[in-house]
Amino acid sequence: MMGAGKSTIGPLVAGRLGRRFVDTDALVEDEAGATVGQVFATQGEPAFRAIERAVVAEAGGTGPPAVVAVGGGAVLDERNCEVMRRGRAVVWLRARPATLAARVDDGPVRPLLAEPGGAGPEAVLERLSAERAPRYATLATMTVDVDGRTPEDVADEIVAALGPGA
Repeated sequence: MMGAGKSTIGPLVAGRLGRRFVDTDALVEDEAGATVGQVFATQGEPAFRAIERAVVAEAGGTGPPAVVAVGGGAVLDERNCEVMRRGRAVVWLRARPATLAARVDDGPVRPLLAEPGGAGPEAVLERLSAERAPRYATLATMTVDVDGRTPEDVADEIVAALGPGA
């Protein structure tokens, strides 16, 4: 989910494992020549998801091992899930909606939080979390709760769980 810490924890895990870090949102922005928010605003969510599908496939393709952070909605596309299942591990960084809302409140514009009707970020994140949690739980090989923890602590737990030679 947005705000769970993928873009912060991912590079820490990658560094500890001696691997490269790939953020699919950054790849989407490179491919589209626009920010994620701009893609949503000008082309809509279906266009964003199509670009996301292509970059997830690219990131999960052949090449040196990497730690890949995918957007929270990537699990809604079964093709993305197939790519993720081919990897060594899929980590769900799980956080309460209140934690997610606090983390995204001052950050970049999050298109999915700008829902019509004025629902606040926490209400939107509560709904998105409820919708996506079953997919995350099915796909994840490891679930790490991040509420009240430092990124370094979470990264250490992930690396320890992956074990030697990860």
